Amino acid sequence: MATPEYFDKYDNLAFGRDSEGVLLLRFHTNGGPVVFTGRTHQDFPAALEEISLDRDNKALVITGTGDAFMDQIDGPSLGEIFKPAAWEKTRSEGSKVLQRLIELPMPVVGVANGPATVHSEYLLVADIHIASERATYGDSPHPEFGITGGDGVQVVWEEIAGTARAKWLLWTGEQIDAQTALQWGVVSEVVAHDHALERGVQIARGLAAKPALYRALQKQTLNANLRRRILQDVPFGMALEGLTAADLPYQNQT
Repeated sequence: MATPEYFDKYDNLAFGRDSEGVLLLRFHTNGGPVVFTGRTHQDFPAALEEISLDRDNKALVITGTGDAFMDQIDGPSLGEIFKPAAWEKTRSEGSKVLQRLIELPMPVVGVANGPATVHSEYLLVADIHIASERATYGDSPHPEFGITGGDGVQVVWEEIAGTARAKWLLWTGEQIDAQTALQWGVVSEVVAHDHALERGVQIARGLAAKPALYRALQKQTLNANLRRRILQDVPFGMALEGLTAADLPYQNQT
């Protein structure tokens, strides 16, 4: 099986695929825990499109590097998001990410190998979600930057954890640990830290062994409601996020 060109195309995405068709996608920065940047924001939806078109991919595992899934973000690298044209680029990319994750013609297993306080929604839309005992969850960037969390984090947390819990988490900027996430129904399993990725790959191999049409249509069946919410509410949420981003230059004015 030839190595696809996209395996070496994206700076913050490392790929590997086993003989059973399980594709491993690992976020990273220079081989260590990822610092999410504007480039990552641009590349991830593009990579998902290439993954979806590669028929050798039978299941996908997404995880982080080291002891963090994703907990650092380089805000300035996102560009002048207070300008309409710059925000439209961000809005377009952000709207595509969750839609493409949910519409992949294969099951997705998310593995939280540590803190997931930036774009935790990437894990929550996975079909199976495994958490290391060291995982934590929350939304640090939006409260910190002072912009509305409208990029899908609000939709996914409400759908998975419920309205009251989503409001508390996204208003306060607080974090929950893996056991609390399990109690909330956010994760499928909590496992020992050193075995989290192994468990995720094990599950993915079982799913990859199922018939191709079953994998694709079961994916659609189980995600129909979440897909509707994403298509309906993420573009609106990102418009509101853009308004608060446009307000950033004025927040300290009297």
